[in-house]
Amino acid sequence: MAKEQLSKNASRTIYRDGDKVLKEFAEGFPKDEVFHEAFVNARIEEIYGSSVPKVYSVGCNKGKWTITKEYVEGDTLEELMKKNPSKKNEYLKRFVELQIRVQAYKAPVLEQLKSKMQRQINELNGIDEGTRYELLTRLESMPKHEKLCHGDFRPSNIIVDKEGDLHIIDWVHATKGNASADVARTYLILALSDKATADKYLDLFCEKTGTKKEYVQGWLPVVAAAQLTKKRPEEEKELRTWLQIVDHM
Repeated sequence: MAKEQLSKNASRTIYRDGDKVLKEFAEGFPKDEVFHEAFVNARIEEIYGSSVPKVYSVGCNKGKWTITKEYVEGDTLEELMKKNPSKKNEYLKRFVELQIRVQAYKAPVLEQLKSKMQRQINELNGIDEGTRYELLTRLESMPKHEKLCHGDFRPSNIIVDKEGDLHIIDWVHATKGNASADVARTYLILALSDKATADKYLDLFCEKTGTKKEYVQGWLPVVAAAQLTKKRPEEEKELRTWLQIVDHM
């Protein structure tokens, strides 16, 4: 089977090669970030088990680093939601249940979420020092946990195989921390394209876990600030509106 390109952006290209996925990074991509991604994925395999595609190797060819992983055949949950709109609520329910199962695990070996977010807020440009102080104060006041947080939990990162089992990919941003921070990030990701779905997601999560919605919403300004450091122009205007919640919550 010939190597097939699945996706591409400025920093990396994803290929399928039989039963493997090759993530080839652009020339000059930081070596430490490549090994960090492989390390985190390997740790998640130990913590969470078979629902995580395995890392097989890390290599370098002509200045380009590549991570080789297990390939999982199937559609993403995002694709299924688009193909079967009548089943969207069912898919969303499974999505929430999966996130709850992930967060039931502890991840003491991973980076602390609050430390990562503190660094991101300190590095964020384009905000005044008063807003930065309010964000850091809010972050510091939040309870410190060691729950497994995916860091980019979205329907496009969930693969449904032919048996209907769910597999979670793209663990590079995984940390240990407060589950509600991870939920707030997922809410923001969904709200950027479909606020109605985001609201339904948050209602489902809070109902199933007994979490107060206001508690998750308290994380939104901090999570929005951290998301801004990814410098995605299409997200910036909307994310900056969430920073203003600092003054009202």
